[in-house]
Formats: sequence, C-alpha cells, structure tokens
Amino acid sequence: MSATLRPISPGAESLLGRYFRVLDHGFVALVDYMGTDECVERAARVSYGYGTRRTSQTRGLLRYLRRHSHTTPSEMVELKFHCCMPMFVARQWIRHRTANVNEYSGRYSLIPMVFYTPPREQLQSQSKTNNQGRSGVPLPDATYAEAERRWKEIRSLARSAYEWMTGENMARELARIDLPLSTYTQWYWKIDLHNLMHFLRLRVDAHAQWEIQAYGRVMAGMLKQIAPLSYEAWIDYDVCGARLSRMELEALRKLVAVSDEGLSSTGQRLGAEALAALGLSKREVRELLDKLTPREPVDFSIDPQAAETPEQVAERFAQAVPKVDAPPKGEGSEPGL
Repeated sequence: MSATLRPISPGAESLLGRYFRVLDHGFVALVDYMGTDECVERAARVSYGYGTRRTSQTRGLLRYLRRHSHTTPSEMVELKFHCCMPMFVARQWIRHRTANVNEYSGRYSLIPMVFYTPPREQLQSQSKTNNQGRSGVPLPDATYAEAERRWKEIRSLARSAYEWMTGENMARELARIDLPLSTYTQWYWKIDLHNLMHFLRLRVDAHAQWEIQAYGRVMAGMLKQIAPLSYEAWIDYDVCGARLSRMELEALRKLVAVSDEGLSSTGQRLGAEALAALGLSKREVRELLDKLTPREPVDFSIDPQAAETPEQVAERFAQAVPKVDAPPKGEGSEPGL
C-alpha cells in the first residue's frame, strides 16, 4: 500500500475487501471510507491539528456532540458499502433518502436467479398488535414445508419465464417484470456517519423486519471497528438511551427530588458520587439534573397576519441587489465574451 497523508482507521482498513454474509445469499462489504473518529472532532473544532489530542478528550467531545444532537461534524465522515439483499429488503432500505445509491441494473445486465428463503423459525403468524410484523410464534412444520414447496414452484416458473424471454432476445427491462421480491439485488451505498447511525438505530430495533435487522447488526459490528468512539456514543445515547416527553419527565419529577446535591427519592439519595458510579461524567450529571428541573411550557404561537407575501419578499431582495452602472462606451469586456 502506498503512503497516505489522510487519517486512517485501522479497524476500517481491516474490513476493506471483506464481504460479510447476511441471510442465505446476501452480503455487506466496506468498499471505501473517508475519515475517522478524530476527523469528527477536527470538524467540530474546525482545526488543523491532528494527533495532538488525547483519546479521552476526543471521546468526551464526541459524546457531547451525540448527546446534544450536534450532527454536522459526524456528517464529515463517509462510508461506502457494497450490499446484496432481497428486493423487498432493498425497498425498505431505500426509504432512507440520505445516501448515494447505485443499484444493479436489470435493464442492462442479466439478473442472477438467486432467491431468499426464510429460515424455519422465521415463518411466523401475523402479529395481532403490530399490523406490519410477525407474532413471534412459529407456524407448524407442515405449514413451512408447504410454503417452501410453493416458493420453489413460483420461483421455478419465474426463472423459466425470465430465461426464455431473455433467450428470445426480449428486452431485459421487460423480461424482469414478473420476478418475485425474493430475488436478490445489489448496490453501492455511500452514506455519512451521522446518517448511518440514524439508519442503524432504526434497523437494529426489535420492531424492524427481521431480515433488515440482520443487515443492521452486521453493519453495526463494522461501525464498531471503523469508528469505535462514535459507536460507543451511539450505543449509549441512541440504542440504549431514550428520549423523554414532557409528561414522562413530569412523572419522574413526582418520584424524584432534584437538588444541587443530586437526586433523592423515598428512603434513598443519589449524590454526585453515586451518579458518577453509574457511568455519568460530571457534565452528564449536571445535564441530568437540569433535565429534571421543572420548566414552564413555551408558547410558540405566531401571527399569520405578520407574514410577508412572495411579492413583498421578492421586492425586498430586489432592493438589496447592488446597483451597477453600465460601463462607458469603449470600456468593459470585449464583444461576445
């Protein structure tokens, strides 16, 4: 490998060129990356210094940024993946419109006849509480055997028709139209670190479809090697953390008393040392106490009558355009340039 002056992530370097199997035929691979945890800090500080900060300082800043939703520094780090997934997974995946995508073209190339078959334990009944999910209760073995037989029959017919149509020189964009959603597709997927963590938070969640969770778990494991400090903050604040509504905070305030010395409840007091023992930094302790301090709801009402019309805005900006006098004859640019 030739020498480089760009920041390198040893964990990312160890992943390049390695394809991780997902489901029965899918995969995820890290194709390229730009930036490291340290680059997030440099972007936040807009500094030129590199390698002069202690890891603990970088970790503290990254956690602060994540905790307070300061996302733009994380957007400076980018990762490019090569992914292969069933088409129904791709249709869920593509809803995250924060990445650059180039998908395998069934109009240009012949589509590999590879199909996804759910494992036995994943053939479950429809959930009665989640209209878009499984119940967690597997169906009988006989049902799975019959489903598997029908899948094979449908796929055999689809494959036969596709191969016949393309063999007859039918346009590939037409030959593909009846292929099932279990057919695998591929793409290159480039995304920044912040939006990757947002994507993963939603897709490793237990409420996401099991198949896309499988991809999320593999990519989260890759993130742990690529940007370990960002990964740690993501786990603590996004995956294992929780947002609290005003009503939830009010409920907690009825159970917990807040003072400069810490928190207290019936028969128990949690001072600064006890809160620190839970893994909270001094700053996080202060922020927790601040979150639990009562606040009056803010009224953000506005007066629509105070708004400007489009014409008024256009006129106001037109008046702000600098007035430039025409140059005297014989001066200025040459004709035609």
